[in-house]
Amino acid sequence: MADQAEQLRELVRNRDQAAGQNGSSKKTRIIAIASGKGGVGKTNISINMALAYAQLGKKVIVMDADLGLANVNVVLGMIPKYNLYHLIRKQKRMTDIILDTTYGIQIVAGASGFSKIANLSDDEREGFIRELSELQTADIIIIDTSAGVSNNVLSFVRAADDALIITTPEPTAITDAYGIIKIIATEIDNMNLGLKLIVNRVKTVTEGRRVAERVINIAGQFLNLKVDYLGYVYDDPAVQTAVLKQRPFLISEPGGKASICLKHIVGRLEKVEYKEGGGIGHFLRKLMGH
Repeated sequence: MADQAEQLRELVRNRDQAAGQNGSSKKTRIIAIASGKGGVGKTNISINMALAYAQLGKKVIVMDADLGLANVNVVLGMIPKYNLYHLIRKQKRMTDIILDTTYGIQIVAGASGFSKIANLSDDEREGFIRELSELQTADIIIIDTSAGVSNNVLSFVRAADDALIITTPEPTAITDAYGIIKIIATEIDNMNLGLKLIVNRVKTVTEGRRVAERVINIAGQFLNLKVDYLGYVYDDPAVQTAVLKQRPFLISEPGGKASICLKHIVGRLEKVEYKEGGGIGHFLRKLMGH
């Protein structure tokens, strides 16, 4: 599995080296988003984070890597003709299943309902990784992994530049977030990726910080592992309304509390400051160094 994850990183490195030889500084950044349990908002964060990047002029692809309970396309109100099931079964190529959206991002739909491919064989995973070379034209690849830990999740986390762990203030979600962090620390040797925590559905800033400190302190004390607190997302009614309408909340409520939180999170990932009231134009100017 480690060799297969390295294949994915090698594909990205080759693309980046080619870009450098052509005089371009463009590099693909791979962000894996994971959670210890389902229902914490992982897919919503994946999609809306992708939209925040797209609003900055980035080419973004969201890949639904939940092989069994995929729902990226559902949240976007899309019914794909082909998905990862057809890719893994070698019926289609990656170029056949990449879908454009009306929101300026592309998606690769997962294989919802096909539990028999939820854990790929080594041969299937190797072929899958080779197909991922078709995604190298993106600036950002956001991988929405399945909840919990499987060989597939660990492969994507190992290959990513950043792994974002999503939790909520619920005690079970906090426990499961620490659980997946522990497994990542145990299974991935010489981990160089940035492991970061997002606390979703918080009532207050203090609640988000309290939850994050609890997870981070335990990881540091018992695993000797550094986990960064990337930020929080408010428990915003606009999110559920957007889900029911199958429309991303960053689009339906761009000035809402959850949308502002996601823009702050992208700002931290890109190491730029996002100021309230400045709007996306200000964010873009800061990102471009003006």
